[in-house]
Amino acid sequence: MDHVNRERPEINPDQLPFSVEAWVQTPGEVQEFVVFVLARLQTLEAEVAELREQLNRSSRNSSQPPSRDGPDVKPPPERAKSGRKRGGQPGHPGTTRKLVPLEQVKESYDLKPEVCRGCGQTLMGEDPAPYRHQVTEIPPVIAEVTEYRLHTLTCQCGCDTRAELPTGVPQSAFGPRLQAMVALLSGRYHLSKRDTAEIMADFFQAEMSLGSVPTLERRTSQAVSQPVNEVHEYVKTQPVVHLDETGWREANQKVWLWVAVTPLVTLFVIRHSRGGQVAREMLDETFNGIVVSDRWSAYNWLLTRLRQLCWAHLRRDFQAFVERGDTSQLLGQGLLSQADLMFEWWHKVRDGTMSRTIFQDKMKAVQTKVGQLLRQGTDCNHSKTAGTCRDILKREAALWTFVQIEGVDPTNNLAERQIRPGVLWRKGSFGTQSQTGSRFAERIMTVAATLKQQHRHLLDYLTEACDAANWGKQAPSLLPYGTIVT
Repeated sequence: MDHVNRERPEINPDQLPFSVEAWVQTPGEVQEFVVFVLARLQTLEAEVAELREQLNRSSRNSSQPPSRDGPDVKPPPERAKSGRKRGGQPGHPGTTRKLVPLEQVKESYDLKPEVCRGCGQTLMGEDPAPYRHQVTEIPPVIAEVTEYRLHTLTCQCGCDTRAELPTGVPQSAFGPRLQAMVALLSGRYHLSKRDTAEIMADFFQAEMSLGSVPTLERRTSQAVSQPVNEVHEYVKTQPVVHLDETGWREANQKVWLWVAVTPLVTLFVIRHSRGGQVAREMLDETFNGIVVSDRWSAYNWLLTRLRQLCWAHLRRDFQAFVERGDTSQLLGQGLLSQADLMFEWWHKVRDGTMSRTIFQDKMKAVQTKVGQLLRQGTDCNHSKTAGTCRDILKREAALWTFVQIEGVDPTNNLAERQIRPGVLWRKGSFGTQSQTGSRFAERIMTVAATLKQQHRHLLDYLTEACDAANWGKQAPSLLPYGTIVT
């Protein structure tokens, strides 16, 4: 019995499978061994429960993305069928392809029937409003090559002088629009360097080496650096910012892709940390707006009154409560019920069928009930559930910021949607291979996401930015029109 701890541990007699009298009459060393076995059994049961939870982890009960769900994960229950046929319903306005104005049509042909399809009689006259059928086609596009012959002349003094390129002519072998297209193909559409070079050759007969692609990426990254810096400063002044982060790879090392989203601009940065210092860098210590985020500790330096916790993440936490069973299950079901009620009302506020005043009044009961359930959960017999409840209660006020402040959303779905292209890029290319590549990635993603939010043309903007760099000028601003940069 030397392997048994000689100190007599405390034990609850109710845990024993035999009577107290029998326990008292049991020799001391046997008691110690029984206590050791029971303690070990409890430890193993806890480990098994933890492993089972990990095995059952999915996008429904954790922050795991749906793409990592196994085939055994059941999809969410389907909505009840409405009985309507697929497609547009009666009365739906529908969408039709808009006709190009006549002045933009390259060629047009008037086609008239010669005979009546009914009786075969010859037809004459004009149709004042003929049916218009337009066919859009892309003509063969061949890249134009402009040659500059720089003559070298020798002076009487023996000095050779070569002519210089005119201002605005690129020092590289490629013009601003071609450079912008290369950056767009690799940075926005996430094509490989080889595919990008092949597309330029196949579509435009513009031959380039594989090494030219990263060179043009770097030039484009430099061209948009100042506008991206302006976006960063703009984000710091906004009343509501959504923050999120996800893993990234840089030169086969784990780094992090961060995103800050506002209604009109989106900022991406790639950093070697997932800690609070990056969030401080993106927002500034003096930030006084509302941050919508999950419960990741990097945001804990923010004042609770300046936060909104994501209810989509909270619902997944509550679902995890349910799947743990016992009292944790009852707690999770109660919290999910309140969350569903809240979302039902919130959707009505969002679509204008419920006023914010009525919503705020109805939410008082939900806030009270959720607070009561979370406090009950701190005494739950499942330690992980109890710990989650305690953690949420530390920032309880941040659950309800959206109720009081207009313009704040209860979920962080906006940031999660914006960061999705970065996730797809990482999955397809395994990240970037250098700091220079990371700067290009974060800048081109910032440009693409921001211009999409403002309904501005991405290729035109990149072309202007690359052309401005050739002239030694600053690229056009990415900020919303009318914004004054201070």
